[in-house]
Amino acid sequence: MPHLEPLPEAKDQIFDAIDNNWVDVHAPIWCRPFLKLSRMDRPIGTWLLLLPCWWGLLIGILNTGSPKLNDLWIFVGCAVGAVLMRGSGCTWNDINDRKIDAKVARTKLRPIPSGSVSVKKAALWMVAQALMALFILLTFNTTAIILGFIAILPVAIYPFAKRFTWWPQFFLGIAFNWGVLLAFAASTNFLTWPCIILYLAGISWTLFYDTIYAHQDKEDDALVGVKSTAILFADSTKSWLFIFATLAAGLMILSFLFSTSGLQMFIAITGALFFYLHMVRQVINLDIKNIQSLLDSFRSNRNAGFIPVIFLSISILF
Repeated sequence: MPHLEPLPEAKDQIFDAIDNNWVDVHAPIWCRPFLKLSRMDRPIGTWLLLLPCWWGLLIGILNTGSPKLNDLWIFVGCAVGAVLMRGSGCTWNDINDRKIDAKVARTKLRPIPSGSVSVKKAALWMVAQALMALFILLTFNTTAIILGFIAILPVAIYPFAKRFTWWPQFFLGIAFNWGVLLAFAASTNFLTWPCIILYLAGISWTLFYDTIYAHQDKEDDALVGVKSTAILFADSTKSWLFIFATLAAGLMILSFLFSTSGLQMFIAITGALFFYLHMVRQVINLDIKNIQSLLDSFRSNRNAGFIPVIFLSISILF
């Protein structure tokens, strides 16, 4: 089996953490393990959770016709909530994956397998973050609150998905894009088919970027017996990535066709096309046997997800 080219040695930081990140450089030593449990040293996941929330909020504003003062709070609340819920979800994931993480080169330095945080303390930290996120959720309307509680189910299931399916990335997509539904409902107090279609676009996008991410661990995952789309697709990965990119952009365009009109529709669809071109460029430049290439491509999806946010924001002005 061919080996992935490794990342350069990374001092005391976890392999996929940003170099000289604020947690490793500035945070007090006593709280660093807890911040690392929440992936504060790896903010890309927070962006990937947050950006679909903003997609949902923005098409909700387009649906109602104009932004309201409450939409500003939803915008900010989603940002804070994304940090907290990603932190709580990642802590839950690390509690359940601690034995697997200890056997995988990229994850063995995480706080629980490395021994810097006990499972009990990690569980308390998980609950604390979830409670803080709950306080934000309770400021939204009833529909959004109900959706927030439903979201617990896919978050709870995700850590176990790689044990029973080759498609754990699909389960991640269900959880990570729930914010499309929640933020849309928080703005409008109802759901529409364009919102649900945009949610499906987000799931396709997650299949795209998390398949890239999973290629970093495919050899170790195969050895310890867990599943992923990276292992399933193997050398056919790039073809599948093109499929997921096309699905994500196509569904996004369909959502915008049904939720906008005139110049607003033109601007929104233009954003979806640039979103697609960004993903196509990732696939063209990707080397699935080079960890740095995989990590750089995965991280670049923050910029990809920002493209619809920018274009939808512009469309609201018209």
